[in-house]
Amino acid sequence: MADINIQRKKSAPSPWLLVVLAAVVLAVAAYFFLRPDPADEPAPPAATPAAAPVTAPDTLAAAAAVDLATRRAAIDAIPQGDTTASAGDNAETTGALATQAASNSAAPNYARDGLQKLTGVLVALTDRDDLRDPTITEQRDNLTSATSRLGEPTASLRPGFVAAAGLIRAMQQKAYPELEGAASELVRQASQLSGRSATAAEQQQNQQFLTQAAAAVRVLSEPAR
Repeated sequence: MADINIQRKKSAPSPWLLVVLAAVVLAVAAYFFLRPDPADEPAPPAATPAAAPVTAPDTLAAAAAVDLATRRAAIDAIPQGDTTASAGDNAETTGALATQAASNSAAPNYARDGLQKLTGVLVALTDRDDLRDPTITEQRDNLTSATSRLGEPTASLRPGFVAAAGLIRAMQQKAYPELEGAASELVRQASQLSGRSATAAEQQQNQQFLTQAAAAVRVLSEPAR
């Protein structure tokens, strides 16, 4: 009797499983093909720089302009010919010059400080209407030039003394005939000064000149008769 080969029939896969697998494959493909490229993303907007604050120099310049305008307004408000304030200032500086001349001539910078005070008083006097003259202006410029370097330790004082005496004589010749002798004596003394204060004789000469210059300036500070 012949054997009969019986084979079990294989079951076909479920169609739903194929559908699910296809859906998964499509989803994965869609993810890789449709996702956005990072290079295509827009860059974030740049921060807008803040407005620069007003700098300190601008503020100082504005304040200086206001101060200058205020001072000009104050000057313009002073009536022409009103010399009350300047007369008071002259009296104060003249007194300081006399005090310096009477102080210790051996003290350091005695002659230098005296010449500086004398220069300040004389230059201020040249602004007076009755002392405005080409010769006086020239002598004033000579004095300011001769004393422009008094702050230097090695500067000579002699040119300043000579220029101060020349300015005093120019003022005397302009409006003070009674000071002719005193002005001429100051010019003579200035020409003999060494401009130093190393010896007792030089210190005495400096003090004598400053004392007589202070006396002359006191007269020049008064209105001419």
